[in-house]
Amino acid sequence: MDTSVTIIGLVLTLIIAIPLFYVIHSNSINKTKIKNIKTRFSQNNRFNFELTETQNKKVLALDEKKKGFLLIDFNAKEEVVSFVDLNTIQSCKLVPTTENNSDTILKIEFEFQYKEAKKTEYISFYKIENDQIGQVCLYEDHQLAKKWAKMIQDCITV
Repeated sequence: MDTSVTIIGLVLTLIIAIPLFYVIHSNSINKTKIKNIKTRFSQNNRFNFELTETQNKKVLALDEKKKGFLLIDFNAKEEVVSFVDLNTIQSCKLVPTTENNSDTILKIEFEFQYKEAKKTEYISFYKIENDQIGQVCLYEDHQLAKKWAKMIQDCITV
């Protein structure tokens, strides 16, 4: 009886430990990737992205003092990294794109209006094709995007 209890205990421990190991390992790899990307876009320590938020495999980082914005999206097949120097930006707003004759949001983008060239740049924040289960992350992502659009606009106007 002691042998069977020991074997069952070991099996249950392995069932719990193996997935836990992979989750911890994946998180450490992602943290290292994020740190390396932040370092790469800091432009020789010009930008210090101290304000960072992570949600649904997206990382948003902001340097409020030197005015830099970094968006990292791990949802796409290949990670997408977008950097914007907010010193050159006049305004930032959120642009949701909906399906024809429907309220279904297909994508959400940040729209950056430049000061000098009067050109506009769009940075994709949410795409329905990257949402694995189909709009499960939409509400959370939309709320996060609204919050960050306001933070970026506040940073620009200061």
